[in-house]
Amino acid sequence: MDLLALADFNLVARHGGFGKAARATGRPKATLSRRVAELEASLDLRLFERGARTLKLTEEGRALFERTGTLLTELDETAKAIASGGHSPRGRLRISAPLLFSQTALGKLAAGFVRKYPEVQLEITTEDRAVDMIEEAYDVVIRVNPEPDESLVGRVFLHDRLVVVASPDLPRPAGRNAVPAVTRGAMNQAESWEVTTSGEKFRLVARPVLSVSSFIMVRDAVRAGVGAARLPLSLAIPDLATGRLVSWGEVEGFQTALWALYPTRRLLSARVSAFLDYLKEAFPRGASEELAAYME
Repeated sequence: MDLLALADFNLVARHGGFGKAARATGRPKATLSRRVAELEASLDLRLFERGARTLKLTEEGRALFERTGTLLTELDETAKAIASGGHSPRGRLRISAPLLFSQTALGKLAAGFVRKYPEVQLEITTEDRAVDMIEEAYDVVIRVNPEPDESLVGRVFLHDRLVVVASPDLPRPAGRNAVPAVTRGAMNQAESWEVTTSGEKFRLVARPVLSVSSFIMVRDAVRAGVGAARLPLSLAIPDLATGRLVSWGEVEGFQTALWALYPTRRLLSARVSAFLDYLKEAFPRGASEELAAYME
């Protein structure tokens, strides 16, 4: 396979058209078109569906782009690193991360990383959905308790757990009496929370009075005394330390782990390896208390 033709195919696929690729790179449009046609002929495959005004990858073209784009980038970065006499991380690093971790810690973490590695162009997208790393060209995804995926490998860098918290002015209910509750997500008529405190297990009947979409909003509402809520310990620690909130106990069966994942079929680039090491430096024990201290 002609690597130059393959590189030109990737340019066109990445930019979404011959004209766009030519303008972005300064390469002649005719040369790009000829190289791609030669690659299609050598593979005996059609890689693009060519319309009057549109250009779309075929199924075979998309598969080729997904499997070769990152490899070509890594080859280019390796050559540049060798030529410069070192292997310092460089190039673009795309990361997808969940909302709460992004809001509370990732801004500070990202700033420290780019100061340490100024040749890395760090790009972070915040979203709670499970992104497709290959399809959307992410280098690392951070996920909470991810489902097993044979195409991904990685490591846990943080652990957290849920605790029930409330304003000191809100008494803990006795018996089967319900407590007003702030919940995250869909509002139900009533919920049952299994809680452990000082070795004692008990059940709380939670009557939702307010439902919001983020843990930050849940915390703020509980601070205002609207009701009790389940919060990640890392988010609750500062308020528990000052007495602004009190803990009623730990929620049974709600342990969380934050994973940093990357595709198994990719070589571990210097920039990905550096980011994983930076996470380990920031949270050496991976404990809730470390995340709370980092947020301060």
